[in-house]
Amino acid sequence: MTTPRRLLAALLAGGLAVAAAGCDTAEPAAPPAEAGPPFTPAASDGTSWAPAPVQLDGLTAVAGTVGDEYRLHTADGDVTFLPGVNLGPTIPGHQPGELAIDAATYRRWFALMGDMGIRVVRIYAVHRPDFYRELRTYNLAHPDAPLYLMAGVYLPDESYVQTRNLHLPGPTAAFDAELVDAVAAVHGDLSRPDTPGHASGTWDADVSAWTAGWIVGAEWDPVASSASDTRNPGAPPVAGRWFTSSAEATPTERWITARLETLAAAQVSRGAVAPVAFVNWSTTDPLRHPDEPIPEEDLAQIDANAARPTAAWQGGYFASYHAYPYFPDFLRYEPALAAAGNGDAYAGYLRALKQHHAGLPVVISEFGVPSSLGSAHTGPGGRDQGDHSEQEAVRTDAAMLRTIADAGLAGGLLFSWTDEWFKFTWNTRQRHVPADRRQLWHDPLTNEQWFGLLAQDPEPSPDAVPIRLAVDDVELTVRTDPGWVHLELRLPEEPVGALDLAFDVVPGGASVLPDGTADAVSDAAVHLDPAAGTGQVLVRRELDPVLLDFPAGEQPDRGADPWVPAQLTTNRPLTVPTTGEQLPAEFFDVGRLQAGPMDPADPGYDSRNTIAVSGRTVTLRLPWSLLGFSDPSSRQALIPSGPRGTSVDVDRVGVALVLDGERLDLGTFTWEPWNRVYSSERVKAGVQEWVDAVADVSRRSS
Repeated sequence: MTTPRRLLAALLAGGLAVAAAGCDTAEPAAPPAEAGPPFTPAASDGTSWAPAPVQLDGLTAVAGTVGDEYRLHTADGDVTFLPGVNLGPTIPGHQPGELAIDAATYRRWFALMGDMGIRVVRIYAVHRPDFYRELRTYNLAHPDAPLYLMAGVYLPDESYVQTRNLHLPGPTAAFDAELVDAVAAVHGDLSRPDTPGHASGTWDADVSAWTAGWIVGAEWDPVASSASDTRNPGAPPVAGRWFTSSAEATPTERWITARLETLAAAQVSRGAVAPVAFVNWSTTDPLRHPDEPIPEEDLAQIDANAARPTAAWQGGYFASYHAYPYFPDFLRYEPALAAAGNGDAYAGYLRALKQHHAGLPVVISEFGVPSSLGSAHTGPGGRDQGDHSEQEAVRTDAAMLRTIADAGLAGGLLFSWTDEWFKFTWNTRQRHVPADRRQLWHDPLTNEQWFGLLAQDPEPSPDAVPIRLAVDDVELTVRTDPGWVHLELRLPEEPVGALDLAFDVVPGGASVLPDGTADAVSDAAVHLDPAAGTGQVLVRRELDPVLLDFPAGEQPDRGADPWVPAQLTTNRPLTVPTTGEQLPAEFFDVGRLQAGPMDPADPGYDSRNTIAVSGRTVTLRLPWSLLGFSDPSSRQALIPSGPRGTSVDVDRVGVALVLDGERLDLGTFTWEPWNRVYSSERVKAGVQEWVDAVADVSRRSS
């Protein structure tokens, strides 16, 4: 887009080095609404989901597999499709290794899951003892509608990604020990001392009666896995009592098979067994994708068929995939998948997985789209990696759950139960500096933070007060929280033309600007047309973070304009190997503002709305990252210089209004840095569609 001339003339005229004018204080912001949009709790169809375990050679089994069927044994027959959600280990303000979820939160969440008709909750690692206690308590109180556990065990030692050697003693011994501990935790028979990054305490609640299966491991790094195979050609085959490796198994597949043997043995030692699988994802699936433009995304093939249960293993075995509709790119460029899915490449991909694993159940253990303002990738059929309203995201999730069931697969576990502030994604990761404070703020541009059925809305500190700037007849009220800068601009009269708000964020001077500019200038600007309800965020070209997404010498042409639109890269230039088609870089205009209600309780609410106009009042909520902040919690702004971004301290932000070609400096605002966050929990808009889909796909064997 072309920047309005009056914006250039006024904003480049100089800095905003004036004191705040007309500042006063006010009462803290009102607390958030107590509940989001309602949904009708799932109604019982009269059948019981109570576990009805069977005895197999003296072992108890609440679930098993027969051919390509997963069979969860319940009082009213075997359930053959498992609908559920993934539950992470943390809450806003904390890293995953802190395992910060308390008993009251688990209790509240389990009740909500039950109301939604969710029957399976998957975890990725051993949770703190409160998880198991609350799960047992909930299930005993709801005998005919319990929550079944899909237990996970993460790699305690992921050093293979750096060493390129999965077979070293460290990763092997650590994973084996964690597998044994995880089984003990499920049986309520484990004590562990405090260890950073690991759950500790005493596990005394036995939830094995509701443990429907195990999915262990992590998404395999393709480069490291391939290199590890090259380093270990002589890795011995596995000939265990419970699992063996196939003759064609790669060294990585043999290593995984040996870990499944450990898991099976640990279960048998406790007298109860359940189906097992290992984590896999589309990047390392066993299929070949010749149309994939990024070589690493089809470099390594890891196959569940390479691990084979022996006749002695009665617990069951299945294949598990994290499969999303927008990545890798072969979903866009592999015509056979769209044909197999009757025009839906994702459906075609699911069918290809089922065909490859004929005779083995397949569970899609992660899927979903986020309700984020930002996007990281374009998917076929409009299922992009972001830029969805909450209603649209839930609707898409519900449709995908039905697609998974229609493909004849054995289960679909949505990612995820709740939004996770600590997450990062490829096209904003380098904008977060310092990265170790990412969990202290909620970035609307980072799609990975917005996958939940539950929103974790950022809230201001209880002692925060709005800042009011007033010059002449113009008033600007500024409120901040860990996700947004909220602006309420009151003009002397109802605006009939465009106006601009300019923000001086980065201190001027050659010492901090990559081009050596010494003059202080505005760094971000919002061009608004209040009458049309539209707006566009612009960034000074020297501070354009898009350049961080490209190697030196391969950066895109951003034009000669001193101002560029705020964008996110959604793909670098690619070439489709089979056709030679050259694909240009792709960008998403994340700075394009959308008008509408910003209150979740409003019927017209869209989670992407960022502007509202009422008479002479213009209300904005702007993500910190659109104003150039790399970490608002420590008041750091991004400097996109060199191969990685750096940051600079920001004491305060100056604001100017450009109206009718005239520039008016309104003053500056600041906020207190924070190390503690406040948030409110809310069921996202549109969840009824997910509730209905869960009810529709739950099926039982005839």
